[in-house]
Amino acid sequence: MGFLEGKTAIITGGGKAPALKDGSAGSIGYGIAIAYAKEGANLVLTGRNVPKLVEAKEELERLYGIKVLVCQADISRANDNEATVKNVVDAAIGAFGRIDVLINNAQASASGVTLADHTTEQFDLAMYSGLYSAFYYMKACYPYLKETKGSVINFASGAGLFGNYGQSAYAAAKEGIRGLTRVAATEWGKDGINVNVVCPLAWTSQLEKWAEYNPEAFKANVHMPPMGHYGNSELEIGRVCVQLASPDFKYMSGETLTLEGGMGLRP
Repeated sequence: MGFLEGKTAIITGGGKAPALKDGSAGSIGYGIAIAYAKEGANLVLTGRNVPKLVEAKEELERLYGIKVLVCQADISRANDNEATVKNVVDAAIGAFGRIDVLINNAQASASGVTLADHTTEQFDLAMYSGLYSAFYYMKACYPYLKETKGSVINFASGAGLFGNYGQSAYAAAKEGIRGLTRVAATEWGKDGINVNVVCPLAWTSQLEKWAEYNPEAFKANVHMPPMGHYGNSELEIGRVCVQLASPDFKYMSGETLTLEGGMGLRP
């Protein structure tokens, strides 16, 4: 029996990305989904791309014997986002009767575009897909997380911590998420909800594409960690997220956890 047997986790941005050359998960969201599936959790996966969500559902159910609910959800300026998120949360409760973990992983952005060249539309893309998405999901899931004494795991980035070149909107969204996380940890601690933020550096299929198509921007932003390798989305990032949602986890709620080379974990 896994740590998360019988529990339900919502993972935004959890569709199946193209695998890496070594066959490992090609995205943080899908790496987390695999780690949670191996621990027996039932999953609610959201994203904009329905085929990727369906592919994730089929593979995870086949390999790990869990149940996966997929919900198409696009948090953007043009949509009724509160209604979209409410539909996801209602569907999760209808399917599984509970929500134990909320993982706000989804994020889109126009990386490599300088601040002076950033458009309002590009800024909105980062803000709505990341910061606003986390805000809406946290509000909608709160009553259910209060019932289960659950966990919220948000994703920020070194882009905000270190001011990466060409990532103004992305960094702003991620720093907003980091601040939102700390406030939620303060306000929701009395309810038994553990709230943390992770700043990972994982090697993903998107990073592979970025390195190929915009090597200068990639080189300016992505530096090999001292450990000599980038984090593995499932074995390192995903396993940390399992730890953060485990009943015996004692880390202080509200801390920023930075994965250095995918191997270290520090506040």
